[in-house]
Amino acid sequence: MAVSGFVSATPDRLNFVTDELHKAQQVLSSLKRAELAEGPEALSILNGLAGLVQSANGHESIETDELRSSAFLAICEIAKALHRGQPSTSLWAAAINATERWCSSAK
Repeated sequence: MAVSGFVSATPDRLNFVTDELHKAQQVLSSLKRAELAEGPEALSILNGLAGLVQSANGHESIETDELRSSAFLAICEIAKALHRGQPSTSLWAAAINATERWCSSAK
């Protein structure tokens, strides 16, 4: 019996949480690796994250969806700056913070 206000831990729900957390951690790891790379290599790493922007199965909360979107918008700002040859130093912290918030929501 489900208790009002609680999401039952069905196998599909558990898989979603694991998939979303894994995806968020993968993005965070790649983002930190890209921060240490030179411009073209960093841009290549960031471009490789594009496939992770969509939800795995549409079962996430609105909060998780918004946090994922915020992380990817911040990552896109870095990629845009790198592509244009503009400074990106100040953008990394915002993208990492946004991605860490996404990771926290997926736990």
